[in-house]
Amino acid sequence: MASNRLARRRISAAVGGAAIIAMIGFTAACSSDSDTPEESTTTTTTTEPSVTPTEKSLNPGGGVFTPPVTAPQPTFDPQQND
Repeated sequence: MASNRLARRRISAAVGGAAIIAMIGFTAACSSDSDTPEESTTTTTTTEPSVTPTEKSLNPGGGVFTPPVTAPQPTFDPQQND
């Protein structure tokens, strides 16, 4: 029984290794250098567009609404025993 399991493991390891080697071989055989783009000597110049703000202020004076921050007050219940 143990030799059957060992033989199955060896066979499956050999098949897996052969599959990996075949995939590497197919990848190497199917790749070509013709897919690389040709080098060009064209130079282009770009100008930056002017940046305008997209957010509009509700208050033209520039004031920002920020609500006051208040922390929650701890509550104490003398009848609750934790």
